[in-house]
Amino acid sequence: MNQAPRLALLTLALGLLAGCNSLTRQAPVVERTATPTASQARPAPAARAEEPKDEKGMYTVRRGDTLLRIALDHGENYRDLVAWNNLRDPDDIKVGQTLRVSAPERGERTANMQTQPVPVPPPATPPRKTEPRADKQPYNDNVAASQPSAPARTEPVRPAVAAPVAPAPAIAAGSTVSANADDRLSWMWPADGRIVATFDEGRNKGIDIAGRPGQQVVAAGAGKVMYAGSGIRGYGNLVIVKHNNSLLSAYAHNRKIVVKEGDNVAKGQMIAEMGDSDADSVKLHFEIRQQGKPVDPSRFLPGR
Repeated sequence: MNQAPRLALLTLALGLLAGCNSLTRQAPVVERTATPTASQARPAPAARAEEPKDEKGMYTVRRGDTLLRIALDHGENYRDLVAWNNLRDPDDIKVGQTLRVSAPERGERTANMQTQPVPVPPPATPPRKTEPRADKQPYNDNVAASQPSAPARTEPVRPAVAAPVAPAPAIAAGSTVSANADDRLSWMWPADGRIVATFDEGRNKGIDIAGRPGQQVVAAGAGKVMYAGSGIRGYGNLVIVKHNNSLLSAYAHNRKIVVKEGDNVAKGQMIAEMGDSDADSVKLHFEIRQQGKPVDPSRFLPGR
């Protein structure tokens, strides 16, 4: 009798345990995705916009720029940059400021006038009468005989109008112009001496010629002095000669400058004395720039 209740309880316990297992196996499984974090939910930031490029004929001032340096790098006179940009103080330019570095084109000046009505020119002035004035005296035979005969009418001679001359084609930016393309421009060496540094666009923008203090530095070609001074760091006492619309030459590290801005100089004319201003030795640093870009002077100078 004692074992029967135990068996009954054991059977009841096993039944309950089996029921729990069946409930556990039938319970649905719900897959839950991980809740995204704030950083994962936030959309990826857009790619950083590139800095805008300078438009043609314009330049954005960078850190360390000076107006003289900008003018040299674009082959222009710094005074023209002052005028084109209405600058009151050439030394007061700011980083991020946009400057015009080439002469305004005629098309730019008239771009805003295309939608305006074209003014009608006034009518031509009527020709002046050439007949003699009427005589108020009464007519009679004596008066008619005394009057001189009227001169024959002649058409006024119109001055000949010269045919319009087509302007010379502009030199496209980036084109290559050799010195031989202009018969009026020839070159010579700006100084005697040994070449101690050759042209390297990445390191040396010209050639360096060693010499003696006070040695003559001459203009390598005929032109006009565009700059004479010491306002560009790294060049010392500098002379810049403009030869035509695309070519200029620069003469740096002089001891003394003997020309002034605006002077017209002939090929071979002395413009400075060699020195070591802003340099580690006595030498002439000579550059030729084509549309502001440094080019190898050996392309233009005669062979030695």
